[in-house]
Amino acid sequence: MAKRFVIIGGGPAGNSAATYAARLGAEVTMIEKDIVGGAAHLWDCIPSKAMIATGGALTMINRSSGMGLTDVSASLDFDALRARIKNIGGRLERSTTGLLESQGVTMIRGTGHLTGPNTVAVESAEGTSEIEADVILLATGSRPRIPEWASVDGQRLLTTRDAYPPPELPEHLVVVGSGVTGVEFVHMFSAFGCEVTLIVSRQQVLPAKDPEVAAALEADFIGRGVHLLKGARAIAAEVDADGVTVICDDGRQARGSHALLAIGSVPNSESLGLGNAGVDCDYGYVVVNHNCQSSVPHIYAAGDLSGKLPLSSVATMQGRKIAEHAMGLHVGPHRHLDYEKAASAIFTVPEIADVGLAEADAFAEGRKIRVTKVPFSANAKALIDDDPRGFVKIISDPATGVVLGGSIVGSHAAELISVIALAVTAGLRVNDIYESLLVHPALAEALSDAAE
Repeated sequence: MAKRFVIIGGGPAGNSAATYAARLGAEVTMIEKDIVGGAAHLWDCIPSKAMIATGGALTMINRSSGMGLTDVSASLDFDALRARIKNIGGRLERSTTGLLESQGVTMIRGTGHLTGPNTVAVESAEGTSEIEADVILLATGSRPRIPEWASVDGQRLLTTRDAYPPPELPEHLVVVGSGVTGVEFVHMFSAFGCEVTLIVSRQQVLPAKDPEVAAALEADFIGRGVHLLKGARAIAAEVDADGVTVICDDGRQARGSHALLAIGSVPNSESLGLGNAGVDCDYGYVVVNHNCQSSVPHIYAAGDLSGKLPLSSVATMQGRKIAEHAMGLHVGPHRHLDYEKAASAIFTVPEIADVGLAEADAFAEGRKIRVTKVPFSANAKALIDDDPRGFVKIISDPATGVVLGGSIVGSHAAELISVIALAVTAGLRVNDIYESLLVHPALAEALSDAAE
């Protein structure tokens, strides 16, 4: 008899697990209340990147005089952008749904919660039912965190989910939060021509990133006219008919037509009935081991709910690994996820990407490393594209030459980091990168130069 595999949540983790488990012979049922493909993915990630792409195109056109063009300009059609975002999301949802259906996955539009270790109650338009399961995956994602002092109205004071795109284009946007999401919003709205103020609670944007990377982004922001309030923590927001005033703990204030909260997320776990099945959690996140198993071995958790890296790529790989483990393929070539080797990117302009060991962390640990850095200003393709901003940095073991990590600031950094990510994952040496015969002229040549 086929294993009964029940998945609550149709995001990247749930979709990946459903696909692999079905291929391995499981009888898969997926429960999703909103959008197949994942709310965080198709309501947050994809729309934000679509908006960033539009902003990037605007920026490129408006600075194209450096490439020998004259009288070239562009303006934003906000309604067309809104339609574009909806179209992209719809196409991706249809593609994902079609793949799952082709593999025999039973899909239920509704909500699910645990009623016991092996039972899931389902509420849908057809009523309430209960499903027996041999394996359960919880992958319900997260939602934007709203502090007690913020009365979000979705019009003037926004969460990230209200801003893809917002009801209207802000004249002056105040962004609270200088992590990955916050700086992406700063970039996209400044590219649209909005005045932007960023409230930075620390002394640098992207406090978890390499200071040199953060400094490059700050310089770009300042060059665009972005206002940075450093060392300021927002504690209140006053909304009126004309705008929003954000008040900081040191008395400074930022006034804008709109304000956006980009201060993290909270897991969607409160209605999952975790206690009914004896599943342990910590601050709402399901506690999992290296196989993504909860305290109940046949109940797994993945994606944002697992409290690991909140990346779609990580969630997708978790789903695959869970399916393999649950279906008995966890011996032999099966490899556990190493979250420290996950590549990540920030889709500002210039783009930022990194993977593996960070330079600052290595120095803090007293670890010996070799750091080599090459600016894109020395790269022919970057000069051809008239965008020589940024650099490639590779971190390696001085004794063995094994690549331990790296960071890239510059055009197409999210694509280029894949080379370093592969080297980190496979334990390659810098010489392996240097001896690869790469295309000329290409931005990737900077990787070879840094490896040399």
